Amino acid sequence: MTKKLLGLRKIWNMNIGLIGINFGWGLQMANMSAIYEYLGAKPSHIPILWLAAPLTGLLIQPIIGCMSDHTWCFLGRRKPYILVGAILSSIALFFMPLSSTLWMAAVTLWILDASVNVSMGPFRALVPDLLPESQVTIGYIIQAITIAIGTVTASALPWILQNIFHVSSDSGNIPLVVRWSFWVGALVFILSILWTTLSTQELAPDCCVKKHWKETRVDMFHDIFHLPKKMWDLGWVMIFSWMGLFCMFLFFPIAVANNIFNAAPNTPQYLAGLEWAGLCFAIYAAFFLLVSFLLPYINKLISRKMIHVLSLACGGLGLVGMLLIHTKWALIWSMLGIGIAFASMQSMPYAMLANSLPEEKIGIYMGIFNLFIVVPEILISVGFGFIMQYILHNNRELAVVTGGIFMLIASLLTLRVKDVST
Repeated sequence: MTKKLLGLRKIWNMNIGLIGINFGWGLQMANMSAIYEYLGAKPSHIPILWLAAPLTGLLIQPIIGCMSDHTWCFLGRRKPYILVGAILSSIALFFMPLSSTLWMAAVTLWILDASVNVSMGPFRALVPDLLPESQVTIGYIIQAITIAIGTVTASALPWILQNIFHVSSDSGNIPLVVRWSFWVGALVFILSILWTTLSTQELAPDCCVKKHWKETRVDMFHDIFHLPKKMWDLGWVMIFSWMGLFCMFLFFPIAVANNIFNAAPNTPQYLAGLEWAGLCFAIYAAFFLLVSFLLPYINKLISRKMIHVLSLACGGLGLVGMLLIHTKWALIWSMLGIGIAFASMQSMPYAMLANSLPEEKIGIYMGIFNLFIVVPEILISVGFGFIMQYILHNNRELAVVTGGIFMLIASLLTLRVKDVST
């Protein structure tokens, strides 16, 4: 398989689908905890209600990655999985806001997260599949930019629908504006994935050999227990940084509504707090987008490793700074720090990892590497309910601050990673 330098247009085309994936992901992160509270969940119950989704990802990521390594058909190598995941995700996004009970919402989130995992792993493998080593960093930076576009649009959509299109916020347990946001997200998801699958031509790999599932399973377990050292070092960074980010996603919207707007669920002021939190997510995603555009120029001045160290420190300080924030406008400073951190998290670890992986196993290793995102979600889902109830006494703001401490630890762990930029 000979890799040629690709023009920016082709690199953009291969990554457009990430707009849809992260549109759906941004909607669930910004709205699911609030949906759970709308349906009667207590703050200490929220982490466990997220558990089924990452547990499914723990199984799906390496399996899909390994299967895609040994797949070749008329659609390509990775695109069949990307397309199937998109179809299932769009269906789940459509039905999510129609949930009338907690268990319905939890099951739909489980299906949505599992389907997103089917698409996401193969998408990460497209960059090292199609780009020569000299373009891998820019490939992942463009991935970060498309992720930012999807995230900022999804985060701002409820506010846009209510304040510009005047969609009502009153309709049953879940406001109509939230429902329309998910329905728009379902459409964006499938259309953006179709753009990538129709505009991107995969290269037939020399190493792609179809195997029986038993052989594939043996290879998968062997690879899981024989990871490159660099992946382990980056894995610890990913675990702590994503524990921090997951704390923010779970508790920031309801922390803003409860601690900044001083409102109780099912009140107009509480909804105003959630809308402002969604707007804050859009602001952080805008910073994320801006920083992503600047990363290629910053990378000419300092290494990928130091970019990641400093970015995670900014994110950690942004979340810990919630302790000093008492007005809604001051939250923008926290969003700046998180935007900087997230831009680096979506590009630098993958760019640092890619050149240390064998080409014939990029899918399985990228699937395994994404487990370092899933594992933190499981740890927070299983253990943080106890911490929330008995240590933090259901203080949503302190939960966000705890996430900042995790991110500062991740910044320090990045110093252990050995990386040589190309």
